[in-house]
Amino acid sequence: MSLASMTGFARATAQILGRAVVWEGRSVNGRGLEVRLRLPPGYDRIEAEIRARAAKRFDRGNVTINLAVETPPQAPKLQINRAALDQLIGLVNDLQGQVDAAAPRLDGLLGLRGVIETVPEQGIDEAGMAELDKGILAAFDQCLDGLAAARAGEGRALAGILNSALAEIEALVGEATANAASRAPAIKAKLEAQIAELIGGTHSIAPERLAQEAAMLAVKADVREELDRLTAHIEQARELLAKGKSIGRKLDFLSQEFNREANTLCSKSGDIALTRTGLALKTAIDRLREQAANVE
Repeated sequence: MSLASMTGFARATAQILGRAVVWEGRSVNGRGLEVRLRLPPGYDRIEAEIRARAAKRFDRGNVTINLAVETPPQAPKLQINRAALDQLIGLVNDLQGQVDAAAPRLDGLLGLRGVIETVPEQGIDEAGMAELDKGILAAFDQCLDGLAAARAGEGRALAGILNSALAEIEALVGEATANAASRAPAIKAKLEAQIAELIGGTHSIAPERLAQEAAMLAVKADVREELDRLTAHIEQARELLAKGKSIGRKLDFLSQEFNREANTLCSKSGDIALTRTGLALKTAIDRLREQAANVE
């Protein structure tokens, strides 16, 4: 299974019962899975189903989901308020003969407030509501597909970066191993020179004592255990990358272990070359850790 990032964007649209449905999904890094929803009024009836479907698709990330539902404008439907019109006609009839005026025209009566009414748009029935929800959720699945594809695309790029970082770490561990192998003779020579400088060459030290002191210093400065653990971490990280999906937490923890061993190596180092290698190792591990934070 391929590696997945937590970063992505997707959009899906549909036309359902004359309504324009638009889904948008955005995803960024997160310690766990958090789904934030923005739904139009009245559509919270499908919120639980949306959250359940998102949770089945993703394990980590802050996911923001927006839904927009637009009904296209329609020409208003008009009707005559018969009760109001009949009342007006009755008043006109009552006034005929009492007032010297021409009989009102029909267009005049229809122009009076309350005679012509706008018919309110009728809502959809229960069957139509079920059909609308089904179509909206189908479009949501398409949005989830697009978001998963975007995260997978980011994951493929991440895999290359992480493998490159691991290769750099492995090369630096090899360099540190080679340096550590030659440290015992170097420690002995350095100790001998320091002692000779202190005593001014007036006294001699038994070779056995010098070897013993050098061995003690070498044991204190021995970094082979840290290098062995770093090598084991490299193998474990590569196994995780080969596994793919949902390794983000494990990879993040492993990068912390990498950093711990590198810190110990630097603290034990009494050699300039090994210290430089250790610092370069810490830099490479920081890059690994930074990119691991993007993995699902």
